[in-house]
Amino acid sequence: MPTARPGVLAVMLRMALVALALAASPARGQLPVVELGAGMHLIRAELAADDPSRVQGLMFRKSLGQNEGMLFVFDESTTHCMWMKNTFTPLSVAFLDEAARIVNIADMTPQSEESHCASQPARYALEMRRGWFAERGIGPGSTIRGIAAPARK
Repeated sequence: MPTARPGVLAVMLRMALVALALAASPARGQLPVVELGAGMHLIRAELAADDPSRVQGLMFRKSLGQNEGMLFVFDESTTHCMWMKNTFTPLSVAFLDEAARIVNIADMTPQSEESHCASQPARYALEMRRGWFAERGIGPGSTIRGIAAPARK
């Protein structure tokens, strides 16, 4: 009876683990979408409100629509940080406080593990394609409409 070589078994095991991870992660379009507003601009943002969706974020996306983004809702206000590991689309991230006011915005480079952090405690982060906020004159102090305060744990 033929036997598999250890290298082949290791490759097969890795492939099985990757398949399981992909099956367990939310596929594009499965996250709820919320409509937000910034000034006169409408935003359609996927909602990342639990650990798995926050970890996945916009990883592996090849593109992002003109007014599309992702809203990260954190369990508590603190100095959250974002990175771009396995993220192919250039993004800007706006960190927002409990009142949905922008505290700071950072431009992020695709596939970078550089941390971009809130300059003060933030409850939310809104990722849009890079330059979206600047092109519309939206900056620190601006409020994002449509964010409902999550229930306290």
